[in-house]
Amino acid sequence: MLRLMSFVLLLSFGVSCASKKKLTEIDNSKTIARDFEVRDASSTIRPGWIEDAQQWAEQEKMDTDKYRYFSYETEAKVNREIACNLAKANARTDIAAEITTFIQKSLGASEEGRAAIDANNPKTQPLREFVQNTLAERVQSLINGAAVIKTYWEKRNYLVRMGAKKDYIGFTCASLIRLENTRLKAAVDKATEEVEKKADDESTKDNVKKALDNLGEDFVKARQGEV
Repeated sequence: MLRLMSFVLLLSFGVSCASKKKLTEIDNSKTIARDFEVRDASSTIRPGWIEDAQQWAEQEKMDTDKYRYFSYETEAKVNREIACNLAKANARTDIAAEITTFIQKSLGASEEGRAAIDANNPKTQPLREFVQNTLAERVQSLINGAAVIKTYWEKRNYLVRMGAKKDYIGFTCASLIRLENTRLKAAVDKATEEVEKKADDESTKDNVKKALDNLGEDFVKARQGEV
């Protein structure tokens, strides 16, 4: 029975990969070597939102004008509850990481192609340290209203004969997060304010303001593929 279930799940996984060709330019479902067999799952079809939540939402005609969609899938854990709790928590961390990266890239160059923060100026050290070490944590605290709307888990049998380091059973879990665009924009705007406050000298402050001007709206547009 378990062998039959594994076969059905693996077959359905292959079908789902084929149906998700719109999400990837290359169908590599037949070339990826896996070191596990799926023994059980919350669904017979692996959801497309795991690979690209926003693109999946657009294809499924979700309300992408009002919401942005994010997803996160864990590595194998000892039980399903731990895996799913981590998936829900880390999806929010991923949102913060994406916002932080967007801010850092925006600070990387001004319109003239010069960095907004002069790395050779000792006065900018507190600002640089804040961006590098503290910004992601601050951004995560600014994200409000993120809702988990879907979860998906798998029970996997990792096998040495398939390439695993040892034989063991592990659980993975993925979560789909929905966040209103207005809340997302507000989080980015508040984060940019935090960055601007860390700039002490006027020259750096002006450069940072120019680099981060209207960044909240730009981030939302970037998620929509408009910039």
